[in-house]
Amino acid sequence: MKNNLSLSQYVKRRNGVPLGGAGSLSNMLYRSLGASTFNQFWQYWNPIWGYYLSRYIFSPLNTRLPTTVAVMLTFITSGLLHDFAASLIKMKLIFVTTPWFVLMGFTVVMSERLNISYSHFSWFYRAVINVFIIVINLFLALFLKALL
Repeated sequence: MKNNLSLSQYVKRRNGVPLGGAGSLSNMLYRSLGASTFNQFWQYWNPIWGYYLSRYIFSPLNTRLPTTVAVMLTFITSGLLHDFAASLIKMKLIFVTTPWFVLMGFTVVMSERLNISYSHFSWFYRAVINVFIIVINLFLALFLKALL
């Protein structure tokens, strides 16, 4: 992300509509679910959260660390923040999202490294693949949690 983009500019670039504009949610869902790579899914998913993660976590890390490490640390940070918020709401320690996001970060890194693309499939099948990857990573995280 270019550091000179405002949040509004970033959201418009990702969603195709202005921040809070009509169709913002449907565009985000359409673009993210229909993404042709798992990395691209995350470029479209929740652009407001993505803006802050990119600006304050990924970009600073990426200037000092390899991109794969910056990606993993960004996913870990996002998972920790999600678990922290859930812990505050539930008033008990929640630690599910972090391992799940670690697995998804690893999936992003490996799918990029292996150059995995499903661009030749229709939007529907790309959506099924993206949801499948997310669900499988969730089940793996829950399985690993149960083992510990």
